[in-house]
Amino acid sequence: MKKGIHPEREPVCFIDISTGRKFVTVSSLHSKKKDIVDGVECNIVHCDVTSDSHPAYTGGKHLVDTAGRVERFKQKFTRCR
Repeated sequence: MKKGIHPEREPVCFIDISTGRKFVTVSSLHSKKKDIVDGVECNIVHCDVTSDSHPAYTGGKHLVDTAGRVERFKQKFTRCR
């Protein structure tokens, strides 16, 4: 790797706003707020959605009204026959 062209990486704590869970990792993100998490000084970044609260990861299902769509399609095109 070339020296001097890559951003500095520091410990960052991502906090899920809806669940309050903390994820500590290393990132190039910086923030004005810092806190000590697990004995390490981390930049604090608040996130709206993480894998802890997103329905795709938590098993929440999004219902799609396919029956209503099919019925409307059939009604629309049965008149054309």
